[in-house]
Amino acid sequence: MKLSHFDFDLPEELLAEYPAEHRDESRLMVLNRETQTIEHKMFKDVIDYFDEGDVLMLNNTKVFPARMYGNKEKTGARIEVFLLRELNAENRLWDVLVDPARKIRIGNKLFFGEDESLVAEVIDNTTSRGRTLRFLFDGSYEEFRAKLIELGQTPLPKYIKRDVEPEDEERYQTIYAKHEGAVAAPTAGLHFSKHLMKRLEIKGVDFAELTLHVGLGTFSNVEVEDLSKHKMDSEQIIIPQSTADRVNAAKANKKRVCAVGTTVMRTVESSVSASQTLNPFEGWTNKFIFPPYEFSIPNAMITNFHTPKSTLMMMAAAFAGYDFLMRAYKEAVKEGYRFYSYGDAMLII
Repeated sequence: MKLSHFDFDLPEELLAEYPAEHRDESRLMVLNRETQTIEHKMFKDVIDYFDEGDVLMLNNTKVFPARMYGNKEKTGARIEVFLLRELNAENRLWDVLVDPARKIRIGNKLFFGEDESLVAEVIDNTTSRGRTLRFLFDGSYEEFRAKLIELGQTPLPKYIKRDVEPEDEERYQTIYAKHEGAVAAPTAGLHFSKHLMKRLEIKGVDFAELTLHVGLGTFSNVEVEDLSKHKMDSEQIIIPQSTADRVNAAKANKKRVCAVGTTVMRTVESSVSASQTLNPFEGWTNKFIFPPYEFSIPNAMITNFHTPKSTLMMMAAAFAGYDFLMRAYKEAVKEGYRFYSYGDAMLII
């Protein structure tokens, strides 16, 4: 498979700038791999495809307000700082992206907040766009983290050109988000409302939670035509024993085991035993799934509609089958489905 196989014309107006009015009322396209048929539904109809004993695997990572704006010393130039990863809590070292990158060099200081109570010093150029910052702050670690949250903004994807609005704080977060550490939402989960989850629970559908702290690597452009040469950034994952037990019991009972999102799929496929069961695991994954690929754990998947040439689209194609997914995407464009983070959803069974 080549990068060019995943290109298609996506009209700009189909990129979702805002979420659907109600979480569970976005549209849902259902792909049946066995019959090769496509159905058009509302997301809340997803309940019709699950029965007692089926398992939905959810990524309970929580997005933190990773986008900050500071001013460069002397010039006062406005610099966007995107927090990627905490490297050292004690020394307050962070991996960040800066924009515009060309203006920032080692030794530069950046000031944040109207009172400039938070200062950061650039101590390393880690990549062409990335930097390592040391934050200078008088106060405890808890106060420092509180300051980051106070000064940070919800990190909406760059394709959303509008300003962050108050509702984004809630809507760019799943309702089951628990463990802070993601710089982007696991967007397939954004469609679940409390009401829908209650109805699924009453029907006897089980939920199994795991964690993948989404980094920007998920959205990095693939720069190579030969997909086998692409390297994914590592992301932190946690699969508890209780989740592995639930998933393995459902598999043994021939139940539907559904990955809610590409992040869940990558997590579980990173920890498979020799007997094709799910192992508990805590660590990092850089797994890149593209066609052809033999899946071991899930037999169903919920995912959003992704942008051309993205690793997320490649994974969906590996699960649905390349030709079937391309046909579905063509239909999605024709039918005006909304793409990307705040867009509509697809269920592949």
